[in-house]
Amino acid sequence: MNHARKSGTEQAWAALGGDPALLAHIGTDGPGGLLPARLPVMELARSAVAVCSLAAAELAARRTARPVPRVRIDDGAVATAFTSERHLRIDGRAPTTFAPLSRFWRTADGWVRTHANYPHHRARLLATLGLPADTPDNIAVDTAAASFAGRRGEEIEQTVYAAGGLAVAARTPGEWAADPRGAAVAGTPLVARERIDSAPVRRTAALTGEPLLPAAGLRVLDLTRVIAGPVATRTLALLGADVLRIDAPQLPESPDAHSDTGFGKRSVDLDLGSRSGSAAFDGLLADADVVVIGYRPGAVERFGLTPESLAARRPGLVIGRLSAWGHGPWARQRGFDSLVQVATGIASVEAAGPGSPPGALPAQALDHGTGCLLAAAVLRALTEQHDEGGSRLATLSLARTAAWLLDELPAPAPGETGTGCSYDPEKWLTETDSRLGRLRHAVPPVSFDGSPADWSRPPGPLGADAAAWITA
Repeated sequence: MNHARKSGTEQAWAALGGDPALLAHIGTDGPGGLLPARLPVMELARSAVAVCSLAAAELAARRTARPVPRVRIDDGAVATAFTSERHLRIDGRAPTTFAPLSRFWRTADGWVRTHANYPHHRARLLATLGLPADTPDNIAVDTAAASFAGRRGEEIEQTVYAAGGLAVAARTPGEWAADPRGAAVAGTPLVARERIDSAPVRRTAALTGEPLLPAAGLRVLDLTRVIAGPVATRTLALLGADVLRIDAPQLPESPDAHSDTGFGKRSVDLDLGSRSGSAAFDGLLADADVVVIGYRPGAVERFGLTPESLAARRPGLVIGRLSAWGHGPWARQRGFDSLVQVATGIASVEAAGPGSPPGALPAQALDHGTGCLLAAAVLRALTEQHDEGGSRLATLSLARTAAWLLDELPAPAPGETGTGCSYDPEKWLTETDSRLGRLRHAVPPVSFDGSPADWSRPPGPLGADAAAWITA
């Protein structure tokens, strides 16, 4: 029963292999009733940020030979950060979050959700409807609605995915649990942790002074995009790491998404399939401490970048990776937070009532929560490596985080299931000048005694930096 379950923070910290005695260092405060939902979204958000903060505090203590600092989690900062893309302003302009073709559609047997924020995904979706890529949105929406209304959701899902697009039929939690795709994910740990070689201990330099930056001097190769992975690497940048984001020049990314998640990082375009791009990557890897991969399985492996090969080329490396679907039949499928909510039954739980369209969580909580957990897993791996050596691998997925939300976390308190309290997020927003314009953005939710209050640098244009490290 839910009331007997451990807190989300206890569950997540155990999944990370943390010492349970350190949980006593965590305190929480802030307004109540935030991120209201039928599911325990605030518990997920608070827990993910708490264990990330504790993992950072633990690593700082290890590198400074001091006691572990106290962690203080502010629910207002957590809720604001988990909806950061909604609060972002770029020279006063609100970003575009979902395109007209990224939405729910009525089908002959229920509902389906499509995702077409990226031009190539939009073009592939339109191709299944017999429309050219330059079809205006209003015509595309009308055509899709008419076509989908007479078709079954699973048939739409299969057709669109086969064309390289994204569409997911809405399921209930029970239907997802009975499906081989859901069953494969349910049998995996929230955070899969492995030691993948026996490299000797490679202790990082001791830290001195304030603020405490537990990742200071560490070099992170960031092969992630959209939200979850970039949230993880944005957190590592906050904590002092030199984070270099690598994008394929031929693969479009949302500048607005980068304006939100690019804080603290630099960005370079590298074609890993070219001789020059591969050579540049090899040069960066030779001095890297961490590699974070946020692409679906198989996407970077085709360049020879398996965890085992990376660790062989750079012994003592920490590797964090995430995907949408995790293990099983859909492991290599593309996916986004909104689609995982639909497939796993979260959207059906959050519907307004019987016969209503599927609902949605009050935040992209699978993205933000998995991103925080991934950052925590990297930090904990760095602490373990500091003590024991070895290359480390941590693997997470949005679908497994969804299972945590649906089946394992304590039920939300009564005040967290309704419309929620009215709170002013301004306390947890700030403004920063950048090459992208003046940015209004959420402050970091990760917090412990001596932690930084903001990032050292704002985001810059994608691909505008040199493929070189700046730390000693």
